[in-house]
Amino acid sequence: MARLQLARRTERLKSSLVRDILAAAVQPGMISFAGGLPAADLMPALPLAATADAGLYQYGSSEGEPAFREAVAGWIGETGLKVSPDQVLALAGSQQGLDFAAKLLIDEGTPVLCEAPSYVAALQVFELFGAKILGVPLSADGPDLAAFEARLREDRPRAVYLIPCFQNPSGACYSMDARRAVAALLDRYDTLLIEDEPYRSVALDVDQPMTPICALLERAPWIYLGSFSKILWPGWRMGYLAAHPALMPHLVRLKQAADLHTQRPGQMAVAHWLGSEGRAADLDGLRSGYRLRRDAMQTALQRHFGDIADWTVPRGGLFFWLRLRGELEATRAVLDQALAQGVAFMPGEAFFAEPELGRQCLRLNYSRSTPEEMERGLALLARCLHEHALATV
Repeated sequence: MARLQLARRTERLKSSLVRDILAAAVQPGMISFAGGLPAADLMPALPLAATADAGLYQYGSSEGEPAFREAVAGWIGETGLKVSPDQVLALAGSQQGLDFAAKLLIDEGTPVLCEAPSYVAALQVFELFGAKILGVPLSADGPDLAAFEARLREDRPRAVYLIPCFQNPSGACYSMDARRAVAALLDRYDTLLIEDEPYRSVALDVDQPMTPICALLERAPWIYLGSFSKILWPGWRMGYLAAHPALMPHLVRLKQAADLHTQRPGQMAVAHWLGSEGRAADLDGLRSGYRLRRDAMQTALQRHFGDIADWTVPRGGLFFWLRLRGELEATRAVLDQALAQGVAFMPGEAFFAEPELGRQCLRLNYSRSTPEEMERGLALLARCLHEHALATV
């Protein structure tokens, strides 16, 4: 066969560690804390009757169904970010929005500022398009503001990518002071914001407003990403973006070039659910179930990791983020050992543009395991960490 001639950017195309681990995690008997899969037993039932109109089986508009765009504009408006339906674009999952943002903004060597750690699939797509990824340290309440401003002033990133609500992987939720400060800095340096909000609806213990940073901007352009995959059926791949009006024509053209339009039956099912009287009860039930599972993992972690790691109990989202003490490391080598013992987790290295920064960190998902599986799996994982440390001395 003749030698394949591929685009140079394919040299930067990495396999997703999350997807690779999920392939291993489906093995019988495996206890998986690796993925971000929502709990099937807690997801509300979508109104499938809303998809019965045969007209939905034909091609549709690239922007999305009018009913979907109107319902999503209202859904976003409840957060404090006021948008018109014309500013909403239906997506095949919010990951598609990250792909569009990268195509729109990133040339070879374009600086992009992200939290450190950050969402692994965002790093993956930014790196694919050749971004120079810059990191800013993150605490439980938001980014290091001095470091954030220094990056804006000295590196002049073309865009900033943030996950202010129950950040993946760290679980951080920005305080209102941090949100206002970040917005003021973005306005001062006229830097575009990509704000990713897939976990906002999985809010378990929140005692302050979570106004989107996009709503606080006065000058800087913005793209706001959202998803229904954490609260409805992720297999439907229903997401959305809203954006500054100047960006919308470009984003619509990218959608046209990608897949013409998002599947129409799913849009209508989501639109009907958003307008239903049972929506609030559905979300309350989902949050109650996740709260019980979050608390069960906290109890198991205290028992098995209390003397070897530090963490903050997440107030929402689907993950615990741990930093190991001493010489313990949660690397890919430990993952392979853990998988052999029947337990899966996400090594912290995957969430940093500079992987060495995450060698002592790990992410644990709590949404799909029973308390018994948490007890057994965390005991196995702690043992693997200790055994690996002894073997590498």
